[in-house]
Amino acid sequence: MPQYYDRYINLVADFELVQAKQVIFAVLAIFIAWLILDFLLHRLLLQSAYATATLLFRPVDQLNIPLIYLVMLTLVLCFVLIYGLLIEQKSLASGIKFGVLFGLAISISSGFGTYIHIPVPLGLACSWFLGGWIKFITAGALVGIIIKHNP
Repeated sequence: MPQYYDRYINLVADFELVQAKQVIFAVLAIFIAWLILDFLLHRLLLQSAYATATLLFRPVDQLNIPLIYLVMLTLVLCFVLIYGLLIEQKSLASGIKFGVLFGLAISISSGFGTYIHIPVPLGLACSWFLGGWIKFITAGALVGIIIKHNP
């Protein structure tokens, strides 16, 4: 009996190690992808929109960059863990579907939720919504490729 138990424990430990590596890799891949997409969206595409509404935002030199990264990392980690723990059939298609639905919920609330409470231009709110949705669809594709059932 102890031989089977030891063998089972080793299999579980190996599986958990592979799963942990997949989660870490997925988190890093999504975090890097989001950094790139955020740069493109906020620093290039929306720069002129931000310039017309400077009174609504903190100056760039007053942004709390560590907090920005902590919030992004927490969101990415939650996204990956929810997919890994709750999505039964893991695949690229499942990841994209998850990204579409999760992204719709988060992006509509952040883009248009901000518009409801702060007088940002509607076009900016729409851009935040679409940009956020694209980020989550990208995250879904990455998590669907990286997180697998079996080691």
